[in-house]
Amino acid sequence: MKKLQVLGTGCPKCKKLAEQAETAAREAGIEYEIEKVTDINDIMKFGVMVTPALAIDGHVKTAGKVPSVEEIKRMLA
Repeated sequence: MKKLQVLGTGCPKCKKLAEQAETAAREAGIEYEIEKVTDINDIMKFGVMVTPALAIDGHVKTAGKVPSVEEIKRMLA
């Protein structure tokens, strides 16, 4: 099971990233759990300075943008 973590304070881009990540995981047919990390101190522990960011299994894959569903699928592979 993949752990998808959306790092952000809940802005519209953060919500969009969460939607895109869920769609990508569903379309890829993988088991996943999604977590929204909204506490700024927790976000900083990942070394992220720009949100939104996406971490997969604890590793930051993208920050500061909302990648497409296809891009996220490639990150999940």
